[in-house]
Amino acid sequence: MFLVMKFVLPNFLAKPSDKIGLTGRYNTTNLPDFILQMVGDGLTKIDASGNVEPDLAASWETPDNGKTWVFRLKKGTKWQDGKEVTSSSLVYQFSDVVNSYPDSETIVFKLQNAYSAFPSVVSKPAFRKGLLGTGKWKVKKLNLVGSYIDQITLEEPAGETVIYKFYPTEERTKLAFKLGQVDRIIGVLDPKPFDEWDRVQKEANIEAGEFVGIFFNTNDKLLSEKNLRQALSYAIDKDKLGGKRAIGPISENSWAFNPQVKPYSYDTEKAKEMISNLPKEIKSELAINLTTSPVLMGVAEKISKNWEDAGVKTNIQVTPGVPADYQAFLVIFDMPQDPDQYSIWHSTQSDSGVVKYQNPRIDKLLEDGRTQLNIEDRKRIYLDFQRFLVEDSPVAFLYYPATYTISRK
Repeated sequence: MFLVMKFVLPNFLAKPSDKIGLTGRYNTTNLPDFILQMVGDGLTKIDASGNVEPDLAASWETPDNGKTWVFRLKKGTKWQDGKEVTSSSLVYQFSDVVNSYPDSETIVFKLQNAYSAFPSVVSKPAFRKGLLGTGKWKVKKLNLVGSYIDQITLEEPAGETVIYKFYPTEERTKLAFKLGQVDRIIGVLDPKPFDEWDRVQKEANIEAGEFVGIFFNTNDKLLSEKNLRQALSYAIDKDKLGGKRAIGPISENSWAFNPQVKPYSYDTEKAKEMISNLPKEIKSELAINLTTSPVLMGVAEKISKNWEDAGVKTNIQVTPGVPADYQAFLVIFDMPQDPDQYSIWHSTQSDSGVVKYQNPRIDKLLEDGRTQLNIEDRKRIYLDFQRFLVEDSPVAFLYYPATYTISRK
């Protein structure tokens, strides 16, 4: 979940014959979603609000309230080699799921447990061997360095091509642009130094599928105190950090978004008052280690200043990845497209990811949300999930990050 980039692509990024640079290490199983979607289609697709729509599948149903899912394919869809798409040619492999193919137009998934969000899971594009898909663009060439993709060349039916080149760090991606190795770069978090170049065009994109936030370790001696977590959130001047303000764990674009959660608007005096009312044993040791990645150092320094102004000593620590343990962790966090966040916030998952948090009420809401099929009932569950989670403050939600596309004029 750490620094996972979802690229929001302006139309001109698909301009033929471009060489486009982006940051990240990818193999054939985890290419960026937008590249996979250029090449292939899923049984379903997800719109901007998180609603599931037909794609390769014309329809689907569940005869037993979410434990079995039956998808029926559209007729006449073909793979890029001209062969017809049949149910058995679609490769979907999930643990704890059994697939069956009653006929060439039907695929059945049998789950061990009911799961209402399963139609969103099969929105991931399906491929045959060699990334052969059903999309407009076909993989013409794939260059590997070790197990990682160095570049991928896509070709459309008219013969035009677009090349995506991958670099391990943002600085290396920027250098490739400076040296003319690529025509444009995308998903850049820091536009410097190109914001001062006359012959460069800069376009900002808000990544509403991610948020920047501070995860508090609620097992920590100090941060187990909810009032301290809330005070630290009030103390941050979030409007001066960049991006667009985020207030909760579900994207503002989602059908399940709750706009009425507590916003924790900047209020230093309220933060000071809450801190003054903390137990004496907490106030006597009030110092926070704020861990973050190099790319968020500037943000961490602003937060540190805010916390110091509220009377909280702050020490910034830099890490290249997800720390095994932390007090407060500033990170860019990827949000699922479906509001189901069981794998993030449920207490059974607290040892497997970034989150250090357990709450029986949140557990129950997440369990109910993934088994409820009625969309309005699901929405009510996730509105409550957001309200109670934000009130408990295991995270200070800060903003949706802006990323930049840099191209030559």
